[in-house]
Amino acid sequence: MKKYQNVTIKGTKEGLTLHLDDTCSYSDLKEELDQKLSESSKSQSDKLISVMVQVGNRYLTADQKEELKELIRQKKNLVVDTINSNVVTKQEAEAERIAHEVVSIARIVRSGQVLEVAGDLLLIGDVNPGGTVKAGGNIYILGALKGIAHAGCSGNRDAVIAASVMKPSQLRIDECLNRAPDSYPEEDGREMECAYIDENNQITIDRLQALMNIRPNLSKLQGGF
Repeated sequence: MKKYQNVTIKGTKEGLTLHLDDTCSYSDLKEELDQKLSESSKSQSDKLISVMVQVGNRYLTADQKEELKELIRQKKNLVVDTINSNVVTKQEAEAERIAHEVVSIARIVRSGQVLEVAGDLLLIGDVNPGGTVKAGGNIYILGALKGIAHAGCSGNRDAVIAASVMKPSQLRIDECLNRAPDSYPEEDGREMECAYIDENNQITIDRLQALMNIRPNLSKLQGGF
């Protein structure tokens, strides 16, 4: 009878992918991994090989991750790139929830005030000149944006800014900056607008409807607007 394999090694363009069974004991897994890598390293050249480790639904402590990394590094030319698991800690899950949470606030952000949230911001109200709104994700303003708006401030270049009236003194998405023009045209039935980073690494302002094509995943994400 063929023995079940707890470790499967597959070669890719980037290097090696190690698929580790998530139902066997951790000690059995380490033992078989050591054996398989020792056999595999005999036929490899001296060129450094990147290794990606997939552990499925197994939760690994920080010490166990270090043990696996050290075991793999001992095989002369293997370098651990990432260890991927489907399991997250409560702390990681909470951080992910906060990052994708839409915070709804009804108020006016006046001059000198700063309103900041970790995830997406839905502001029902205006941002007056001198006021600032910041969000780790997207910013949606059901009102007039006449102050400063900084979306994606935690490093999200795909974040967008939308406002019923788009007359900001400054727009910023991630590290990309767009200052206001000297003057805005008179309002004449203008539609709600959005701002995003385009393919030229510039912040572009367009009709809100453009987001359906530019950021199609917005409607699929939790809290999409």
